[in-house]
Amino acid sequence: MADSFRRRVLVLACVGVLAACSEKASFEPAQQSGDQPSLPAPRHFLLPPMQVPDKAGWAPGQAPKVAPGLKIEAIARGLMHPRQLLTLPNGDVLVVESNSPGTEPVTTPKQLIAGMVKNQSGKGGKGGNRITLLRRRGDAGGEWEKHVFIEHLNSPFGVQLIGDALYVANTDGIVKFPYTAGQTHIDAPPADFADLPNTINHHWTKALLASPDGSKLYVGVGSNSNITENGLAVEYRRADVLEVDVATGASRIYAAGIRNPTGLQWEPTTGKLWAIANERDEIGADLVPDYMTSVQDGGFYGWPYSYFGQHVDSRVMPQRPDLVRKAIKPDYAIGSHVAPLGFLMTQANGLPEKYHDGAFISEHGSWDRTPLSGYEVVFVAFRDGKPVGKPETVVSGFYSGDESTLYGAPVGIVQDAQGALLVADDVGDTVWRVTAGGR
Repeated sequence: MADSFRRRVLVLACVGVLAACSEKASFEPAQQSGDQPSLPAPRHFLLPPMQVPDKAGWAPGQAPKVAPGLKIEAIARGLMHPRQLLTLPNGDVLVVESNSPGTEPVTTPKQLIAGMVKNQSGKGGKGGNRITLLRRRGDAGGEWEKHVFIEHLNSPFGVQLIGDALYVANTDGIVKFPYTAGQTHIDAPPADFADLPNTINHHWTKALLASPDGSKLYVGVGSNSNITENGLAVEYRRADVLEVDVATGASRIYAAGIRNPTGLQWEPTTGKLWAIANERDEIGADLVPDYMTSVQDGGFYGWPYSYFGQHVDSRVMPQRPDLVRKAIKPDYAIGSHVAPLGFLMTQANGLPEKYHDGAFISEHGSWDRTPLSGYEVVFVAFRDGKPVGKPETVVSGFYSGDESTLYGAPVGIVQDAQGALLVADDVGDTVWRVTAGGR
């Protein structure tokens, strides 16, 4: 009965904003990919377009599709909203199971409707607030061993190992655990290491990456709004990449103006820090392209005042032309509303050679575009430390052909000890393993 009521409310809401709900994209994602994406004039709506398929989950024997030359299998099922992954030096894999803490107040009809759409899609599923350890069963295929590794976390997302210390980025701060190779459970209580912004948590995820020498941790902190509609006060140290000193826990803003930096990686050729970012919504199905970019120390990337360089967002008040002039144009657009949440830069792996030098990006898919975009894992080739060409689809098939049904949605990506690609699927509650060998 409750589900039926929610559906009726959702239908009535969409009827009330029919013009917005019927707006369709004019560009293909490929046209909005690369360093010179097509950027139409912005549009404005009473309520923005919304389209998310209903969750169905994976039927027995069903799996995502992979590109020719690849094959895919599930190595863990029945998880609680798996979001991020980390491969440990001994080959074990950590799976962070989490979702929003639900601390953002619902103050507008748009938030209410968007929340209902999200829950209907399965993206609002209950997170485990834990980390599960996966261990491969010899050389056999099929599902891996599962062990509950750490429990009672607070909407965790990023996880990194430095020496014998495991760092976990909860939504409210980084905590630290002692780690011994081979253990399948940590009993020790967490030690508080560094505070992180923790008001409202409109964007709650905190991406985490250690420096190659282990002396620093880099944290991606998303904004508390779309374009500061909750006020600037709650944006303190938000839409930033923070740098945290491992010796002391002290932190500073490394780069600013990145609306939601959900993944961080080191580019292998140049050693530069790169990020993926979820850009702003509600100005059309073709705006604004999400992106990946190198991240400069002290750099400013536009949010909220401009996007993709100096394209001014007229909704933001007060305007800041001084900051717009400083805004760095991102290196590479990856399409509007694809919602990148997983990021892996690699030079070599167990997949065919065409996937050996570049970036894998998992696109979780967004509610703000018709037809759907994202809901796939793509690969962008790099040459001399820079992206080239268009994104190539590696894993797809997460929704039905008529776009009405959602089976899964990709999030975290890592390479396992054998060079396979592991993909966390938070709607399907599964971890998938992609290897070479398909037809």
